[in-house]
Amino acid sequence: MTKITPCLWYDGTAEEAAAFYAATFPDSRVEAVHRAPADFPGGHQGDVLTVDFTVLGMRFLGLNGGPAFTFDEAVSFQVHTDDQAETDRYWNAIVGNGGAESACGWCRDKWGLSWQITPRVLTDAMTNPDRAAAGRAMEAMMTMRKIDIATIERALAGEVAA
Repeated sequence: MTKITPCLWYDGTAEEAAAFYAATFPDSRVEAVHRAPADFPGGHQGDVLTVDFTVLGMRFLGLNGGPAFTFDEAVSFQVHTDDQAETDRYWNAIVGNGGAESACGWCRDKWGLSWQITPRVLTDAMTNPDRAAAGRAMEAMMTMRKIDIATIERALAGEVAA
């Protein structure tokens, strides 16, 4: 058992969210669904209280805590992708399931959780020792919602003006 498990607060939809993540990402699954042994704020005895699940090999606890708290962009999950097809697949799954696009590779799922779908090419570009190339890649990224790897690669090569 790990020493730390992020707990994600949902308003009665932890099981639905966990099932979506498990169906969307590899090395992901719903481990267990636990029902409340008594009434609790935001729920009743027998309702789903917590869900143990894994996303991309990382363990989480989903808590159906009610409407008191919601997600915001201060916390996001960065998913590193290897190519445009993988980038498109995750982005489209999240946005297409009631989520919303944001800027620079960020999107929100329908539960309000923020995701950064980040091609490794972009990460490498931003840390490129050629700071002019890194700057061109960053400026190209700043115009995007979903990251377009070909445009990042053109920026690195100097084919896209900074």
